[in-house]
Amino acid sequence: MKQLQKLPIGIQAFETIRENSYLYVDKTEYIYRMIDQGMFYFISRPRRFGKSLMVSTLRALFQGKKELFEGLWIARHGHMKWRQHPVVLIDFNEISHDTPQILQKDLENTIIKAGQLHNLKIDAPFLKSKFKQLIVELHAKTGMPVVILVDEYDKPIIDHVGKGQKEIDFAIANREILKNFLGVIKGGDVSPLLRFVFITGISRFSRVSIFSELNNLNDISMNQRFADMFGYTHEELGNCFHQYIESFAGEIKCDFQTIIEQLKRQYNGYRFSKKDIKVYNPFSILKAFDQMDFQNYWFETGTPAFLINLLREKNYYLPEIEGMEVDESMFTSFEIDNLKLEAVLFQTGYITIKDIKDRFYLLDYPNQEVKNSFLKHLLSSFTHELSGKEGSLFLKLAKYLQEDDFESFFNTVNTIFASIPYTINSKRDEAYFHTLFYLMVSASGIDAKSEVLTSRGRIDMVIEFSDRIFIMEFKCNQSAAAGIRQIKEKGYADKYRQSHKKLYLMALNFSTEKRNLSEWKIK
Repeated sequence: MKQLQKLPIGIQAFETIRENSYLYVDKTEYIYRMIDQGMFYFISRPRRFGKSLMVSTLRALFQGKKELFEGLWIARHGHMKWRQHPVVLIDFNEISHDTPQILQKDLENTIIKAGQLHNLKIDAPFLKSKFKQLIVELHAKTGMPVVILVDEYDKPIIDHVGKGQKEIDFAIANREILKNFLGVIKGGDVSPLLRFVFITGISRFSRVSIFSELNNLNDISMNQRFADMFGYTHEELGNCFHQYIESFAGEIKCDFQTIIEQLKRQYNGYRFSKKDIKVYNPFSILKAFDQMDFQNYWFETGTPAFLINLLREKNYYLPEIEGMEVDESMFTSFEIDNLKLEAVLFQTGYITIKDIKDRFYLLDYPNQEVKNSFLKHLLSSFTHELSGKEGSLFLKLAKYLQEDDFESFFNTVNTIFASIPYTINSKRDEAYFHTLFYLMVSASGIDAKSEVLTSRGRIDMVIEFSDRIFIMEFKCNQSAAAGIRQIKEKGYADKYRQSHKKLYLMALNFSTEKRNLSEWKIK
């Protein structure tokens, strides 16, 4: 077998990737589409989706480094002149922003250093005037229009969210600094001096809050023509990683198609527009091929604590995340002083578009990596005082159901509920028990669906294995018998009879007095 091409794990410099023969998935057709048809662009994508690599690629392109693009789409099909432009890179990953004063000072230093690269002395008194001076003098010195690249513009804002009021005040002040700073680009005496502007971030703040000055900015975050500019498509996976898939299959002794299906289940599913095209998480794919294992790589690189806190503060009914319906306005509702959970979950990559019906967007977890990891993390936050032994009990739940060991299954559920400190949640109603049970089984790796719609009502939960299906009904301060009766009377099992899988009817009754499962029945 031919030697496998090196994987660019953690490498965000286009020049390094191309000069050292790392594997590169060619996205230059989208770059040409942007530079050929416009000037001012913004895009939001979750972390680790290749935004910094795209910025680095644009930088090399506008610096005229034609040799780096040899063999790529843009060199073969794009009508490029390969002119050298002065490029200003503002990377907020490298700019300190602990306080508004620090952000202001470090931004000023970034502009001064950008001038020094071109032997320019930037000495205007204020941040805005410094930025304007840099652009004007770069254009005057080179005779070429200037390119502005801004990476992770919102980092000075979102890094302060969910850490108390003082940090929120910092975030709001930082937002104003960014609004004024980026407003320079729109100025009537600056805009004509620019060739191209590209801004990336995780969040899509409304135009009023941060981009009000930039009414010429083209937000392509949900543009169908750029839906797969970030992430790997199924076709790209097969074409670019064919040898890695073969090697993976050999390593774990299975066939090629099995690897494809597991990669799809674990890492595919992200959809960013009305165009029905889904992409794989690029970071997880690279790590999976490097480790030859299906682990939760993207999730382990960092989960925003503010998101977990927000879910708990709002007492959110977690089973509703699957099948959530929203309208288009939700996608630009990321406001630090009025966070909407759905917008935060979508923009940070924990839920994605599954379907679109009658102008409403149906949202769900993109894949198993995100769903299992996220729910496991949430379960830990609810049960943070459990011992190590008790905290890992839920991992056995899937095994017990597959082996028809219902006694052990329900004893384990009881043990976990009994171990949760009362201080965690005082309102223990049916929704609370449903949520915790859903977290337990989902975090164990079980494919659990909540609130499943039928012609005669909604099933509380459906658990499906390759050979069996569990139809579940939850009751609170009633009886398990009432739950079984409801499943039968409403014909909940009817829609699954054609599956030829073994069907189980399961009812659980929770007691608010006992704060636990009080009774269960299975038919």
